[in-house]
Amino acid sequence: MIFITAKFRVRPEYAEQWPDVSREFTEATRAEPGNLWFDWSRSLDDPAEYVLVEAFRDEEAGAAHVQSAHFKAAQQTLPRYLAQTPRIINTTVPQQNWSELGELAVP
Repeated sequence: MIFITAKFRVRPEYAEQWPDVSREFTEATRAEPGNLWFDWSRSLDDPAEYVLVEAFRDEEAGAAHVQSAHFKAAQQTLPRYLAQTPRIINTTVPQQNWSELGELAVP
């Protein structure tokens, strides 16, 4: 799968609104057949920073995502809400779901 983590620094005046601002893009991405997950979290240390953890089944699904109409729309609409260009880690891993963290196994 393609595994991506991206950090979005939102302009402080839009930090509370970001879930609503990004909702249409989020819902459309989650509906893609090759999307495994697309989950936002907010930093505990910086309320203007959101972290996106997303995964796609394979390269074909990732390509379909960046070529989609909703991705192109997000490229036009989301940057005005951002304080800087998002930072990203993008890699391919040989699995299709989360693994258990054995070091913190719950009995």
